[in-house]
Amino acid sequence: MLFAFFVADFYTRCNIGVMNAPHNIYIHVPFCISKCNYCAFFSRACAAPDWESYAKKIITEIKHWHDILGRISVPTIFFGGGTPSLLPTKIFAKIINSVRENFNLLDDAEITIEANPKTLDTVRLREFCDAGANRISIGVQSFDDEKLRFLGRAHNADDARRLIDIAMSQIKNVSADFIYGLPSDSVDDVIKTCDEINKIGIQHCSMYELTIEPNTPFGKMNLKMPSNETMAEMYMAIAKTLKLNRYEVSNYAVDGAECRHNQNVWDGAPYIGIGDGAAGRILMDNVWYEQMGDGKLFESLSDSARATERVITGMRTRRGVMVDDAIKKIIDIEFAKSNPDVIEFRPDNRIRATDAGILILDNLIERLVK
Repeated sequence: MLFAFFVADFYTRCNIGVMNAPHNIYIHVPFCISKCNYCAFFSRACAAPDWESYAKKIITEIKHWHDILGRISVPTIFFGGGTPSLLPTKIFAKIINSVRENFNLLDDAEITIEANPKTLDTVRLREFCDAGANRISIGVQSFDDEKLRFLGRAHNADDARRLIDIAMSQIKNVSADFIYGLPSDSVDDVIKTCDEINKIGIQHCSMYELTIEPNTPFGKMNLKMPSNETMAEMYMAIAKTLKLNRYEVSNYAVDGAECRHNQNVWDGAPYIGIGDGAAGRILMDNVWYEQMGDGKLFESLSDSARATERVITGMRTRRGVMVDDAIKKIIDIEFAKSNPDVIEFRPDNRIRATDAGILILDNLIERLVK
């Protein structure tokens, strides 16, 4: 059942005498230099976006959430896309200031901005940092120019290396995204990429398996992809070669450099999705709501639905999922106990997938959840 929360007495009930939980914030920037061949995200190539109109819409949504949730604490903000680094830095600062005005943005809040190597230089990066950004996630995807052209990226390998160098000189928390499992990829190619990541000394990276989505350029091609066995070998080679710890299926970091925003979301913390194409999970009065689109429509989530979401996200992480009363009701504990080769019980009352379990995670979760 959908609820449109525009009624005055609802706002009054939510905001008088009620202290809502901290919420992380995801802000979507849907504009790109060009659309990549694999991309199925809500984004579009736009040479000259109307940034003032975009900012007005985002700030309107921020105020909307203040009206609903009150002056909640915000531990993390994540600007995703699209290509958030296309934002004029004055627009970025205006949005951050609106968050500060409407919410309690914590002093140690993590503020991440995703970046395309073609869109940032030293000056613009410094301006983003001065406005509040303290973590950058760079969409490198590959250090091979031929593969970058195949993926449809607007930058080359030197552009990526240059931005990594600039970022590491200015920001403590620097991450880079990579894609592996292209039709031409071998296990040696993946090891070569990992060796270069090690050489650069970056403290966080995401290693994503290429997924062919319908209605993308790749989805319309008859690509011959690596076999499941080869993909598994590539995945194991990453774990063996990278000098970083895997803390989620596709994410690796030195201790302390993990993405706090993603960790919070994976662990089941509430978050607000702001901007077209964004989504969130809102917690009010101990009731969870699914938030879609522009933030004004909700669907309440049953305890079992929310617990299932927590299992799906939590089991992707090395931290695992806390086995509280809600989780106990929707998982097959006996199955978990009888399969220690793929499911591990931790002393802190969490369960997580073992290294062997990660390789069959989708099937494992399907069997674990009743």
